Amino acid sequence: MTTAPAEPAVVDVIVEDARWEAVALETLAETAVRATLRHLGLAPAGFEVALMAGSDARIAELNAEFRDKPAPTNVLSWPARDMGAPEAPDTPVPGPADDPEPLGDIALAWDTCAAEARAAGRPLADHLTHLVVHATLHLLGYDHAEDTQAAVMESLEVAILAQLGLPDPYGDVAGERIA
Repeated sequence: MTTAPAEPAVVDVIVEDARWEAVALETLAETAVRATLRHLGLAPAGFEVALMAGSDARIAELNAEFRDKPAPTNVLSWPARDMGAPEAPDTPVPGPADDPEPLGDIALAWDTCAAEARAAGRPLADHLTHLVVHATLHLLGYDHAEDTQAAVMESLEVAILAQLGLPDPYGDVAGERIA
């Protein structure tokens, strides 16, 4: 019996805080990124994402350095390139499987993510999946600075999460928004 070769990983996870070991972050992130790419009609094997899992202190440093906001936040993202207008970003061109196109970097803060999940009464894995989907959309050029942009991005998040069997993160918690 022959087995199909495993698909190459799309997400490279770097764990900087041991508390992340309690979560199956590699699997969760891989599932979330692949679902986002597929929902947008993109072949996951042609892309790669780096995800750093750190503490609030580490994310506060990055937030201060890159956004001039010296405080922790749940998730940060850095697109590898400008993808165009946030309402309808340019579609990235995938690279070959042996040299995938980098989409960018994501960073998650343990303390903030865990506290948000507890406060919302949601499983941490569900909240993290939402944050990774959200950040992946940012890497693809989507934004939520304006109401129309937010509506597009949130509708994509809700649809992708539904495909993964997860509830609408905006529908049952009034005012929840990702920074």
